[in-house]
Amino acid sequence: MSTAYLEKLNDQQRNAVEHGGGLPDGKIGGPLLIIAGAGSGKTNTLAHRVAHLIVNGADPRRVLLMTFSRRAAAEMSRRVERICRQVLGEKAAIVADALAWAGTFHGIGARLLRDHAPEIGIDPDFTIHDREDSADLMNLVRHELGFSKTESRFPTKGTCLAIYSRTVNSEQTLDAVLRGSFPWCMAWEKQLRELFASYVEAKQAQNVLDYDDLLLYWAQMVSEPVIAEEIGNRFDHVFVDEYQDTNRLQATILTALKPNGHGLTVVGDDAQSIYSFRAATVRNILDFPQTFSPAADIITLDRNYRSTQPILAAANSVIELARERFTKNLWTERQSAERPRLVTVRDEADQANYIVEQVLENREGGTLLKQQAVLFRTSHHSGALEVELTRRNIPFVKFGGLKFLDSAHVKDLLAVLRFAQNPRDRVAGFRLMQLLPGVGPQTAGRVLDAMAADPEPLTALAEIPAPPRSGDDWVTFVDMLQRVRSRKTAWPAEIGEARNWYEPHLNRIHEDAEVRMADLLQLEQIAGGYPSRERFLTELTLDPPDATSDQSGVPLLDEDYLILSTIHSAKGQEWKSVFILNCVDGCIPSDLGVGSTAEIEEERRLLYVAMTRAKDSLHLVTPQRFFTHGQNAQGDRHVYASRSRFIPATLLQFFECSAWPVAKPSAPGERETRKVRVDVGARMRGMWR
Repeated sequence: MSTAYLEKLNDQQRNAVEHGGGLPDGKIGGPLLIIAGAGSGKTNTLAHRVAHLIVNGADPRRVLLMTFSRRAAAEMSRRVERICRQVLGEKAAIVADALAWAGTFHGIGARLLRDHAPEIGIDPDFTIHDREDSADLMNLVRHELGFSKTESRFPTKGTCLAIYSRTVNSEQTLDAVLRGSFPWCMAWEKQLRELFASYVEAKQAQNVLDYDDLLLYWAQMVSEPVIAEEIGNRFDHVFVDEYQDTNRLQATILTALKPNGHGLTVVGDDAQSIYSFRAATVRNILDFPQTFSPAADIITLDRNYRSTQPILAAANSVIELARERFTKNLWTERQSAERPRLVTVRDEADQANYIVEQVLENREGGTLLKQQAVLFRTSHHSGALEVELTRRNIPFVKFGGLKFLDSAHVKDLLAVLRFAQNPRDRVAGFRLMQLLPGVGPQTAGRVLDAMAADPEPLTALAEIPAPPRSGDDWVTFVDMLQRVRSRKTAWPAEIGEARNWYEPHLNRIHEDAEVRMADLLQLEQIAGGYPSRERFLTELTLDPPDATSDQSGVPLLDEDYLILSTIHSAKGQEWKSVFILNCVDGCIPSDLGVGSTAEIEEERRLLYVAMTRAKDSLHLVTPQRFFTHGQNAQGDRHVYASRSRFIPATLLQFFECSAWPVAKPSAPGERETRKVRVDVGARMRGMWR
């Protein structure tokens, strides 16, 4: 069979693609770890490896491919199909559809839990709470236990959920999590245990799972050897992308599915492990080879196709000082005489002015604004820059705006579907009933209590007298729920029926109802791409799209705009020109991220990730002082900063070091003046042309 489809791969990529091939009697190769450096063609390599196995006889229906977003999984499937088409021709058309087990960890977990629900004692009609719904349920339980009225302030619902989530995903004890990440909450350990136990009971009573349960239940399920073997045998090949971003629970699931590692390939880069705040641990990828006996093979991709050699030399020098890593030095054939610039400025105001001038100069040179990005450790670091960009009328987009499912009107409509799917979902029902005129929290609570006590909740709802001030709205509400629940209207027409019911309430509640309706129509379109209500609710909750209206908080009012982004949000992206703000101790590393060696090492990796986003031009800016307001007994004052510890003097050889603004020499005693000539009349005439 022709291998022309492999000819564009470099030697390392091809070794990774062909690993384990040519074994006798169709045997499957052992575990493989692909260390894929930034910009090394990781996605292309992984897609070719999957396609290579398929064209050589692997059944795509027995391939499990897990990525960290549904969009990434869809793109990977399309790439695999395109590669297979080069060999199989029209026969490859079925490949993308046959790769039915391509998705996120949480999405795959939800599907497997529904498939095996009877074996593990759960109702397959369970609904899934997103983070906001989970926090609301946590708050309900917190209130019922009386913890919201304690003498000293009990942790908020968001903090409680964060503690619960980290405990689950890190496979640590509650005591260890509190000591390591939430020391200010240690006095509440006993109450938190009671809260979490009641929270779990509430979820089970309401037949809901939260985001973390999808992994926790999966891990518990495969802890039973018979079930683990059954699920493991469904898949000949298991692929995991971005393995450095997995948590201990995910690693536990993988080793349960493939205890000897046969057919298991994980891809990632230890130098880009930056999500410990989500309970991800770099130990998963560092320890992966020794998890199996014999140890997993390691193939390193270190040829970079993104950045120039001087940028890579500087980035390599930063990460080389890491305490523990897989040895890897990125290299490229893209030569350049321009080293990364390490620019010292007086303060944040000068930092903003420097970046704006450079951005505009690049734009005049032909680099679009959207081909440039300003990256920062923490969202508030860009405040002074945002003010300056606004003053100069330079459009920008700051990543991290409101997501589609965070919009109130979208959550309302989804609550209809979720409550019809699972009438024991108290959070959905509580939200939904309060949309009706005359129904408040107490009335909604009484109705939900009555429904919970009946084995047929919707039957009980229909028998409950309408609240006095709800009028015909109550009857319409109950009728709509029963129709959607009964599936008399085929999917996805159900969502249209729900939208028609919701529309008058939308118009009553929101002044901008017309704009919000555009989101609901978009939601209806999205629903058409899913085979069932269950699949739609599951996947939309786990991997929501961005908002489509101005509710998104991302003002795309100009065809070109500068990118502002936290480093975490920038991972996986690339731009021609990159500026990194506040490369000083206290910012990179963050003053909150130096409590342990592990935290400092992750901060170092953050700087490395930021540097490797740049293709042609890289600027690291170091303000010498920051102005603080009222944080000291002496009042407002300047705090002086030093260059980031991650760029010691020994590394300055890799940078072009300069100060800005450049002082202009003048004769002794001579005052510098600026001569400006402006044709104001021409400007005034131009206003009306």
